[in-house]
Amino acid sequence: MNLTEEEIESVADLCLLTLKPVLYVANVDEKSIHTGNSFSEKLIEKVSEENSIVVVMNNSIEAQISEMENEEDKQMFLEEYSLTEPALNRLIRHAYSLLNLITYFTAGVQEVRAWTIHVGWKAPQAASVIHTDFEKGFIKAEVIAYEDFVQYGSEAACKDVGKLRIEGKEYVVQDGDLMHFRFNV
Repeated sequence: MNLTEEEIESVADLCLLTLKPVLYVANVDEKSIHTGNSFSEKLIEKVSEENSIVVVMNNSIEAQISEMENEEDKQMFLEEYSLTEPALNRLIRHAYSLLNLITYFTAGVQEVRAWTIHVGWKAPQAASVIHTDFEKGFIKAEVIAYEDFVQYGSEAACKDVGKLRIEGKEYVVQDGDLMHFRFNV
């Protein structure tokens, strides 16, 4: 359907499937995992004008990868097929992209947790995913960018080099942020 933004808004409450993004998964044979085959090529061609994505993968290989517990074995298996990562990772990234989702992290003494939110959410909205009281009583958020955390290796090291920031209610959460919320209820 070629609707204007105004028309899309007017029918939004109908939740029409035709307006939903589509993610196609083409399960191909082993020899076609890098290039696809005639069927996946036709699928890509057919849906090229849609707001959709096609992920080409071999489900048998993916099943074998998911069953491996040893990371070294998994890496050797991927190298054997000249893969840099499991196709499942691409599938997840594309699904997040189509749905306009990102992930932020919280880290505490007892657990580290990933939280899924929509692109463009501000810090108080992101805090509400943990608990609605976090949004109601939001004061500030301590934020470390993912790249900084990876580079310096710990929250303490990021703090020492000034990479821990204090952000307010207008801060738009970025994909991969490590966050600690200050709130008062």
